[in-house]
Amino acid sequence: MLRRRVVAVVLVLVSLALLTVYFRESSGGSLHGLQSTGSSVLRPFEVAANRVAQPFRDAAGWLGGLSSARSENKKLRQKLADAQRKLIAYQAAQAENRQLKRLLGYEGSPSFPQDYRGIATGVIARSTGQFDQRVVVGVGSSNGVRRFDPVVTQDGLVGQVTRVYTRVSQVTLITDESSYVSVIDLRTGAAGILRHSDVGSSIILDSVPVSARVDQGDPIVTAGWRSGKLASIFPRGIPVGLVSSVSQTDIDPSKQIGVSPLVDFGGLQAMIVLVPKAAPR
Repeated sequence: MLRRRVVAVVLVLVSLALLTVYFRESSGGSLHGLQSTGSSVLRPFEVAANRVAQPFRDAAGWLGGLSSARSENKKLRQKLADAQRKLIAYQAAQAENRQLKRLLGYEGSPSFPQDYRGIATGVIARSTGQFDQRVVVGVGSSNGVRRFDPVVTQDGLVGQVTRVYTRVSQVTLITDESSYVSVIDLRTGAAGILRHSDVGSSIILDSVPVSARVDQGDPIVTAGWRSGKLASIFPRGIPVGLVSSVSQTDIDPSKQIGVSPLVDFGGLQAMIVLVPKAAPR
């Protein structure tokens, strides 16, 4: 142990002495010459080591660049997704605004029901079931909406309000299986009940006697009726659809009549709730 310490001390002293001589001698001194010779001898090994290490340094740089590119690509994808969402929202708002403008034009037209005031609104939620044809709109009791108020667009009948909350309401469409509307053939006066078809998602004109006259292409409108203080839910004369097919059998007392609705329920975004001007029901 003592010998190791002595050797270490001697080596330190020798190193200090060599450093002192190195810094004091001129650039042409023996130690400087020894350093130059050592550098020349070791230079090939240094070059070889650099050549061996260079591919690893390049690979490390490539991996770092790849990681940075992936991070930048992820940010760009996120920005693109945000831009696409904003574009879709903008396009939807534009479509809804166009429908609302058309609704306002309809409200001021002679064909608008005179005993009602209109409350324009938009669809904020839809049902997901095939036979559950209901939507939620952005007006409620605070806007004067009541249960059973008719709902229309400039094209025709949409349905009726079936549930009312403070700021929103549920509208059941005429394509729903629970919907029944008294209607007439505007051309012939044949009366019947508009309801959901037993098969598929179409609507039919039911309870029309075989003797009644109904032809393909005939316009169907709401029948409407009033008896004293009592009145039907839907005002008379609101367009509903066009007869798309007519058939009958010898054993069935009623005609089988298909109806094509005038309202595009698949693209329905805005509508008008008809609120009676008279006293609340």
